[in-house]
Amino acid sequence: MLQINDITVDFGGVRAVDQVSFVLKKGELLGLIGPNGAGKTTLMRVITGSVTPSLGTVRLEDRILNKLPSYQRIRLGIGLSQQIVSPFRSMTVLENVAFVAGYHKTKNPIASLFKVNRSPENEEAKRLLNMVGIEEVASSSPSNLPLGYLKRLELARALALKPKLLLLDEPLAGLNQVEAVQLSDTLWELNRKGQTIILIEHNLSEVIRICHRLVVIDNGRKIGEGEPHMVMNDADVQSAYLG
Repeated sequence: MLQINDITVDFGGVRAVDQVSFVLKKGELLGLIGPNGAGKTTLMRVITGSVTPSLGTVRLEDRILNKLPSYQRIRLGIGLSQQIVSPFRSMTVLENVAFVAGYHKTKNPIASLFKVNRSPENEEAKRLLNMVGIEEVASSSPSNLPLGYLKRLELARALALKPKLLLLDEPLAGLNQVEAVQLSDTLWELNRKGQTIILIEHNLSEVIRICHRLVVIDNGRKIGEGEPHMVMNDADVQSAYLG
């Protein structure tokens, strides 16, 4: 589904990502891990189009994405859940998800003015909130919710795009262990139902538990790839994490 070929990113004189390559198969749950500052989020931003690589290509199925802006990549099937959640505080939880679910109506700004029926989007929002386990707060304001709920709201908003590929940037950050396990179980269930996922995450116990395969980056370079337990026993990977 996704091919990352020799991606290199330079910021001034600093090489943030250095010739990283890997492939992602349809239906996979891939963990993209590494120490802080390894280049994981930069690589994620290359995939979404907010960072332009110095070298290399990003291919989604049969389409090279390099020259496409972020909004076109999203319409081709890429969804992103951000590490720092930023819901619309003036909307309810349901309205936040329904707003995203109506993305197909905004392709033509003029035509969208005449599409005032929100019932399909509201029903889809209810379904997604139930899927991520927060349907009971549908009418609440995000401002009144704890982080655990906001993380699930962020996930529901990403799913409302009906993505072929879901990119998750540290969805477990800031959660306690019980919340982390519960959200990890939700991600595992989504993947079991066919959702292809790349997961950036520092909670290694949960990454190892739910991911099919890992790609490890350190100082911008790929240093490991393969089955989770095998990768985590690699000497280079252990050195990157433990020093």
